[in-house]
Amino acid sequence: MNTDRITEGPGEAKVVARSDVVVVGGGPAGFAAAVAARREGASVTLIERYPYLGGLAAGGMVLVLDDMHNGEEVTTTGLCMEMIERMARVDACVFPPVAERLGTVEMHRKWASWGLFDFRAQSKPQPIVMAAAFDPDGWKRVSNEMIAEAGVDVRLNSWFSRAVMDGNRITGVICETKAGRQAIMGQVVVDATGDLDVAVAAGSPFVHGSYMLTTVFRLGGVDTEAAERFRWEEPERFAVLDKQAKKIIGGSWDRWWLKTPLPGVVWCNCPHMTGLDGISVEDSTRADFEGRKRIYAMVNFIRANMPGFAGCYVIDVAPQLGVRQTRLLVGDYVVTKDDVMNRVHFADTVARGRDYYTPYRSMLPKGLDGMVVAGRHYSATESAQKNSREIPPCMAMGQSAGIAAAIAAHRGIGLRSVPVADICARVRAQGGDPGDVPSANATILETAA
Repeated sequence: MNTDRITEGPGEAKVVARSDVVVVGGGPAGFAAAVAARREGASVTLIERYPYLGGLAAGGMVLVLDDMHNGEEVTTTGLCMEMIERMARVDACVFPPVAERLGTVEMHRKWASWGLFDFRAQSKPQPIVMAAAFDPDGWKRVSNEMIAEAGVDVRLNSWFSRAVMDGNRITGVICETKAGRQAIMGQVVVDATGDLDVAVAAGSPFVHGSYMLTTVFRLGGVDTEAAERFRWEEPERFAVLDKQAKKIIGGSWDRWWLKTPLPGVVWCNCPHMTGLDGISVEDSTRADFEGRKRIYAMVNFIRANMPGFAGCYVIDVAPQLGVRQTRLLVGDYVVTKDDVMNRVHFADTVARGRDYYTPYRSMLPKGLDGMVVAGRHYSATESAQKNSREIPPCMAMGQSAGIAAAIAAHRGIGLRSVPVADICARVRAQGGDPGDVPSANATILETAA
């Protein structure tokens, strides 16, 4: 008897839903794909393993939306901007008005503690740009409203298990649930899992990348005015204590805490842990234990030493581990770091981020039919993905993927036969910018071949 593996017997799954488009993953990209496809008139089923929508935006508490501007130009609009505006209307989101997106010291001091600055800028102070700080439950609330308004069939607590295949074409997915194994069938499947779960199960080629993991957390009871005043009025003492806090947490960005729309509540995008694999059960378990250990060690230190934090306490640690990169698709085109850094504009561009562009081919799994990919696991090299994986561009990708899926389903054609011009036209009709018109600083690539 082979004790390393067992062979599963034949089984079956009850078909619980059929729709034109099946979206697997209810994070920002999957949410955008589902809403966009439904607004195009397609029937849509959205599958999510957690008991809420939002993915890393909500469950992972990545609470700043950035990488959505090219200088003064706002490049990522559409469903991402609609989400921002709707969250702001219920006091769950904050972003700087146009007149205050400047590089002055005054504006930097006003908005930097929200994380709303150009984090890639080399100049100091880093200019304030269009970015948004939001509350994770605000994201869940608004996404629920938008999904319901669109009429998407949502199935939470459904963990993707297998792809249903007809040759090299995907025709549905199987999920594990408390009610047993269930099948959801569709004409087109959107893989928005973040880890390429569906495409890999269907046989898609991929590369296995790796980046740091983070146990994001929030603190309550913080006197943010006192904390900011200490930073600006006692810079030398602040620098010493800030360095000590960062050493204890063991890995963070320059600002280890940022303000949120909730008074006295800050979020901490740390500690960062390297050398761990985001799809490894052992590594994710290790990250949770180690992350919490570091969190409480730093809290003890800042309570005793940092002005503004004497009465702070841990509100929560994000229920989802902060995973940035795992499996990456090998699609019809693989985006390179040079493509991103040189702002290469492709003839088949269907989405854009800060000042880079996403070709439609990088969303199509090589050798597979009936599937489009949207999110941080799109077809890119590891180094390119690290510079193009933020939430707003992933939402832009999702919106285009949903529209492409709806067009393919309605016309009864393959995804590769969907005209790029038609995708872009429908994105614009939905209020988005697909990047089909390049900015002045783009590098034009004339052909899509």
